[in-house]
Amino acid sequence: FMTPSARLSAAIDLLAAMEATPQRPADALANAFFRERRYIGGGDRRAISARVWRVLRHWRRLHWWIERVGGKVTPRTLVLAMMALEPEARENPQHLFTGERYAPLGLIGSESSLYAQLEGQGLLHPDMPPAVRLEVPDWLLPRLERTFGDGLEAELAAMDGEATLDLRVNLLKSDRPTARAALEGEGIHAVDTTLSPWGLRVAGRQPITSCAAFRSGLIEIQDEGSQLVVAAVGARPGMRVLDYCAGAAGKTLGMAMTMENRGHIVACDVSEPRLEGAVRRLRRAGVHNAERHLLVAGDRWARRRSGSFDRVLVDAPCTGTGTWRRNPDARLRLREQDLMELTEKQAAIMDRAAALVRPGGRMVYATCSVLREENGDQIAAFLARNPAFSLVVPDGADDDLPAGLSTDGQVSLTPRQHHTDGFFAAIVQRDAG
Repeated sequence: FMTPSARLSAAIDLLAAMEATPQRPADALANAFFRERRYIGGGDRRAISARVWRVLRHWRRLHWWIERVGGKVTPRTLVLAMMALEPEARENPQHLFTGERYAPLGLIGSESSLYAQLEGQGLLHPDMPPAVRLEVPDWLLPRLERTFGDGLEAELAAMDGEATLDLRVNLLKSDRPTARAALEGEGIHAVDTTLSPWGLRVAGRQPITSCAAFRSGLIEIQDEGSQLVVAAVGARPGMRVLDYCAGAAGKTLGMAMTMENRGHIVACDVSEPRLEGAVRRLRRAGVHNAERHLLVAGDRWARRRSGSFDRVLVDAPCTGTGTWRRNPDARLRLREQDLMELTEKQAAIMDRAAALVRPGGRMVYATCSVLREENGDQIAAFLARNPAFSLVVPDGADDDLPAGLSTDGQVSLTPRQHHTDGFFAAIVQRDAG
């Protein structure tokens, strides 16, 4: 086990690595950081990550405070400011910044002064600009206000919290009571999710991937909101189903499950590494009705399969604003230009995918975004361009969604209202004629 000072030193080093490569996702950097330091055990990794993620969740507020008192923003001053401003994180820095073996160097005068000025102030201040107080980019605030209206502050406060750890029970191999008992046998307490019919929720951070229930394919790690996207598709045994932006096939696994391994499902993506990453997951889950297809420029695959799928899922690339609880650093990297480019890409993907839906078949468009530009606005524009499609109101017969979750065929999930990640899904059906 590491000493508290050694943990603090590692957290500062990890923040410095993130500062050096700001465009790389924090979770990828953290994974690489710990792989290079295999001597750091699981408990220490969790403690170090918790400190770093606490800083990331309060990034703009900490910068504002440090600059307000004339300090210089560094990884050291960020953790110092966090220690001074948040009651739950308050510690005596003199006991940690000792300069002893594995500990951070002792505080210099300006750092001690910064801590003294900030101690007990609290993270929020009346003079903070709204975007700083709410931890969002300035350009994004009006768009979030358009999405949430009067509920903006409460919604963003929920998005500022820690994400839940949700699991999907693989009905090809188990059921919820059996999977729950298997986890309990390994010391992991889980409860049924309230919305997903296949979900379990685990408190805190748990080493799920090392437990037997995961290794044997009884469970998959999947947010409840993502499970509800699978529920919206309503893939059934014997259908032809297309997962058009499959990535590493998380939703492919769920749809193969609702198809009871009967029928045919195709997982497509433009990334070969992501599709290759799906192989082990499909095998572990016991899925044998799925194939993978790499989408490349000039590919005639789609043309040959025009109008042939009963269900098409478009899990579109998006800003990921609904996943900020897991990826608080993502909001720091998001640019207005990114949103513009993504909305163009989403529209083009939807139009291509729509051509693959058979008459009478359905397409589900989904994002892990909360922005109207990527969600309701996209669907409205798609329907205007494609009059052969219309929104479908879920009724539980051709989908697995809980009653009352959708509004006019569109489902919008948020951490505050549903205790899931932020997700959007819309079901459209092609005319049978």
